Amino acid sequence: MIEVAHLTYVLPDGRPLLDDVSFRVGEGVKAALVGPNGAGKTTLLRLVAGDLQPVEGSLNHAGGLGVMRQFIGSLRGGDGGPGRDGRDSRTVQDLLLSVAPVRVREAAARLHEAELVMMERDDEKTQMRYAQAITDYTDAGGYDIEVLWDTCTMAALGAPYDNVKYRDVATLSGGEQKRLVLEALLRGPDQVLLLDEPDNYLDVPGKVWLENALRETPKTVLLVSHDRQLLANAADRIVTVEAGNVWVHGGGFGTYAQARRERNERLDELRRRWDEEHAKLKRLVVMLKQKATYNDGMAPAYHAAQTRLRRFEEAGPPEVAPKDQLISMRLRGGRTGKRAVICEGLELTGLMKPFDLEIWYGERVAVLGSNGSGKSHFLRLVAGEDVAHTGAARLGARVVPGHFAQTHARPELAGRTPCEIVMTEHARLKNEAMKALARYELAGRTAEQRFETLSGGQQARLQILLLELSGATLLLLDEPTDNLDLASAEALQQGLDAFDGTVLAVTHDRWFAADFDRYLVFGSDGRVYEAPEPVWDETRVVRQR
Repeated sequence: MIEVAHLTYVLPDGRPLLDDVSFRVGEGVKAALVGPNGAGKTTLLRLVAGDLQPVEGSLNHAGGLGVMRQFIGSLRGGDGGPGRDGRDSRTVQDLLLSVAPVRVREAAARLHEAELVMMERDDEKTQMRYAQAITDYTDAGGYDIEVLWDTCTMAALGAPYDNVKYRDVATLSGGEQKRLVLEALLRGPDQVLLLDEPDNYLDVPGKVWLENALRETPKTVLLVSHDRQLLANAADRIVTVEAGNVWVHGGGFGTYAQARRERNERLDELRRRWDEEHAKLKRLVVMLKQKATYNDGMAPAYHAAQTRLRRFEEAGPPEVAPKDQLISMRLRGGRTGKRAVICEGLELTGLMKPFDLEIWYGERVAVLGSNGSGKSHFLRLVAGEDVAHTGAARLGARVVPGHFAQTHARPELAGRTPCEIVMTEHARLKNEAMKALARYELAGRTAEQRFETLSGGQQARLQILLLELSGATLLLLDEPTDNLDLASAEALQQGLDAFDGTVLAVTHDRWFAADFDRYLVFGSDGRVYEAPEPVWDETRVVRQR
């Protein structure tokens, strides 16, 4: 189980983020943590994991704790994650160790250190130290867990552990990394799992696998996700973080929206009654004070009313219903030539067979297919990046591409605030920049935070704002809804509806894809073809053909 009691957390800059938060996730329960981007979902998971310490309150869990962080590159352990060039410098072995039990991680680190010393000298003392390190690793369950990892790598990568253990993590797709870590956690010994956006980068068959795995596992799970289908299919409880508070809906996601509306209506009614009672007591105090000035017999009643008002105000008003997010995306675009994208005999080296494609101005084209099939490479090529290929891919007249990157890897934005980025990238005055950021719920103190300290959803919203300001007439979106909260995803859909241009989007979001005109499928057999409706389990289509 997980138990959080009266937890309060204040950000390093002094802003209160969580105030007197209490909730419990019982044994075997699958609880989803939802709420606006930046509300504190990831911070709450980090508090439970022990990465951060609360100002007040307590956090307890029974059973070993396994943690998947939002960005795989930030998983602790191994050899430290991304290197100077921004790429993850770890191996598959390092990645698996980063989610292994603490004893295994520590024993593995000592064994690695002893191996390095053995390479420099081979005296008796070094040999004894190496032998002890092997014994410690064995006692910690290291070799036993490597048997488990063999099952995990076969399921996620299709190869035995010994064949891939030294493979660079950077060579794995985002979906492969996520699937590998999820396999290790779900099959591992830890009985309590904290999963931050576990479905990001998974294709739809991978999401369906995750839904089934969550339903079948006896483990206790607290997860953050914005995938409405996954929430509906896998979550028993919905834990909502809003305006510094937490409340729990005991049903599933299907009844959550109605429960939230009813809760907010109750809070509004309680606040209205409190305000009315407050005003009534203040009027009573004023009236009795006036009477007590010329009638000493009214003094006790006046003092009693004062005491009653003071106690009423000290008790404080009821919780205020959180405000709904008001996100306004003004993706304008502009008129281009009739043909926006033209591909002739295009083949991305080693990923697909040659194909021809024409995308016309104003069309919404969803790019579907399994992880590793070349979808993101295709978008990068259309965006003008250097991607190995044969054949031709070119843009039509007056087409200006704007690229939304799947991984949010934007080293040129690191160390800069949203306000600085908008001002310098798009020649905006500060007040103009702040107005634009306000439409994306990125104003206030958020506008002065460094890019890398923003939540995944806030980074995504900022990237979309930069696309808006760039004047792009062709939007190339790589999994744009992965880190967006529900309100932001709705705003993006409305923004795309009003966009005067062409949209080409890679997505595994079943809800988001339903709004598109055409579906371009990167098949598992290397063919690229169009389908009349979304194709999620492409292998079935191949068998039918």
